[in-house]
Amino acid sequence: MAAPKHTPNNPTDRPRTYASPEHVPAPWRNDRPAAIKSRQPTGQKLGYQGPDQGFALKIAESMRESIVVQPGESADDAIRGAIAIALRRASKYGRAPVVHDLTVAFGIWGWMLLDPPSDLVARRKELFTGLGDAAHHYSELRTLVDMVPESTMLMTPDQVRTGMPGSWRALTGA
Repeated sequence: MAAPKHTPNNPTDRPRTYASPEHVPAPWRNDRPAAIKSRQPTGQKLGYQGPDQGFALKIAESMRESIVVQPGESADDAIRGAIAIALRRASKYGRAPVVHDLTVAFGIWGWMLLDPPSDLVARRKELFTGLGDAAHHYSELRTLVDMVPESTMLMTPDQVRTGMPGSWRALTGA
């Protein structure tokens, strides 16, 4: 940085320059005992990995008022199941969850319909009851997510909206 003209300047002073530090640390290595050395593992009941998955919780809470539950159903159960489905969809695209992932997840199970078919409500009660208690129903949650067909995961919210409620079985794999 230049000094003002009125600052005394000794013409014999050498200007400052960059100098490397005396100690250069070793480069980072992935050598921790539990580190995954290859690709993320895949398989039954392992879930679907993706970035910033916690954001789905915020999106789902903002949609809570739109969820239509029938007697014997819980909005917490619906949210927990839809979040898991939405995270699978988001991971297919290699990105964090967005509102469209949750719109598809809630949509295929008819959680936004004012008058869903009775057979859909009965199936929802079978699959979603208790999912809000995360610690005790992981296996049921994974079963719910894994049953949704790949083709549904690639649909847009408009395609899901067009297919509901008539083709809910094809959309959910139930």
